[in-house]
Amino acid sequence: MAKLFGFKIQKDDEQNKNVVSPVPQSNEDSSDYYVSSGFYGQYVDIDGVFKSEYELIKRYREMALHPEVDSAIEDIINEAIVSDQNDSPVEIDLENLPASAKLKDLIREEFKTIKEVMDFDKKCHEILRNWYIDGRIYYHKVIDIKKPEEGLKEVRYIDPLKIKLVRKLKTDPTLRGAIKQVNGQNPADLESPEIEEYYQYDPSQTQGKNALGAIGQTPFSTKQRPVKIAPDAITFCHSGLVDRNKQTILSYLHKSIKALNQLRMIEDSLVIYRLSRAPERRIFYIDVGNLPKMKAEQYLKEVMNRYRNKLVYDASTGEIRDDRKHMSMLEDFWLPRREGGRGTEITTLPGGQNLGELSDIEYFQKKLYRSLGVPESRIAGSGEGFNLGRSSEILRDEIKFTKFVGRMRKRFSHLFNDMLKTQLILKNIVTPEDWDTLGDHIQYDFVYDNHFAELKETELINERLGVVAAVDPYVGKYFSLDYVRRNILKQKDEEIIEIDKQMEKEIKSGKLADPMEVQQLQLGVHPEQMPGGAMNPDPNMGQMPQDPGIDGSATEAPEMPEGGEI
Repeated sequence: MAKLFGFKIQKDDEQNKNVVSPVPQSNEDSSDYYVSSGFYGQYVDIDGVFKSEYELIKRYREMALHPEVDSAIEDIINEAIVSDQNDSPVEIDLENLPASAKLKDLIREEFKTIKEVMDFDKKCHEILRNWYIDGRIYYHKVIDIKKPEEGLKEVRYIDPLKIKLVRKLKTDPTLRGAIKQVNGQNPADLESPEIEEYYQYDPSQTQGKNALGAIGQTPFSTKQRPVKIAPDAITFCHSGLVDRNKQTILSYLHKSIKALNQLRMIEDSLVIYRLSRAPERRIFYIDVGNLPKMKAEQYLKEVMNRYRNKLVYDASTGEIRDDRKHMSMLEDFWLPRREGGRGTEITTLPGGQNLGELSDIEYFQKKLYRSLGVPESRIAGSGEGFNLGRSSEILRDEIKFTKFVGRMRKRFSHLFNDMLKTQLILKNIVTPEDWDTLGDHIQYDFVYDNHFAELKETELINERLGVVAAVDPYVGKYFSLDYVRRNILKQKDEEIIEIDKQMEKEIKSGKLADPMEVQQLQLGVHPEQMPGGAMNPDPNMGQMPQDPGIDGSATEAPEMPEGGEI
């Protein structure tokens, strides 16, 4: 493989030679064991949706400009990213990370560095929107080649139209199979197929004629050759939606292509119908006398062209154009009438009825919102609105929408995970082998701004406090205090430590009463009566008095009378 631009992170230990498989490793994206379709793939698109990845991404971006789609996208992005507060929209969560406190602090500091390098706190809305629309996002990780231990210096956004992951299968030209046998004697002496991976960046891919994978065109411009970039130098995060039939990554907007086209057509047809049926029409009966057929038709055309205006509807702009530069809602009928009839006559046809029906438009709008995963109640101008009552009254669509946003956040977090991995390995904080263990336990906490989530959390707290009140008499007998705080109140370790510190501080400052003193007062004993200001209760308090001659430790339970229990 030719030398790649960028850097490459390798593990110390090599793959176990005894572990072989005819199937190469897959990253669950669109490029599998071949040169991906974005550059060289050509096929016949039967559905007519797209012919190349370039055209597909361009269609997604055109869809995002539609008002209804843009409104739905804004609802999704605003739900996923809360960028209008003072806090950072995302923080790292290391609660489940099996590491020391020092290592966790280092990871938190490096995550802050990554957000500063990306300028994520300021550009979070644009970054997530671009990822949502395109279905993928690329960043080039720039480092100092001479001093890689300093970590990431800069990350640069790459247009998905200019870069594509290429994955080739390395095979022996003398063999047709994917697995190569080394010595031909031991069946275990097999080598798994090797995969050559790299990113191919072509800055000239800006026009449709040079589009990536455009049918009938050369893959790249002859003026500037593409650049091979090492996989570790690129951060790639996709939507997780893959069309395996065409080997293409899809966007979340893909399932809305048909719904949007239907909405556009029904809107245009509605406008055309109303413009053509709304005005009243006139029927002109022109008396042509005894003129021959040819002269009668010529005379009729002259009269018609004298008074008639030709109206044309432009679907691209939504305007009505007239060649005579003045607008007239006349679509009249001109009919000849022979001599002997009633002569020239003008009658009027009434305009169309029930032109105010919008049920079909509303249907396709709801269909578009459903295809995007946004609740129908969020349609602009909808009379339903939000129900800010109890969480039990929350619509099922809102719950589904919240879960959808959570899954989308989870997928988008791969962007942070990859950059954090590179940063920690370059700075020698962790090794590539350690990251395989630690990476799965790192979570990312996004700031919530969902009223329904807040209502749900409030009711959960009320329910937990109700359970705590019911369990309180049994604390110390069947339940421990730590069990109640961890399993009923669902408090984490950090929360428990922080709450204990705050309570101790508030007790010392006098904001809170000491629970021991409160308990002593309830028992009727003043704390000053005991040495040290605290009551030293009798160890035998609460027990039945016993005869001095009887050993209480050896007391056995009385025997049950014959015949069973009383």
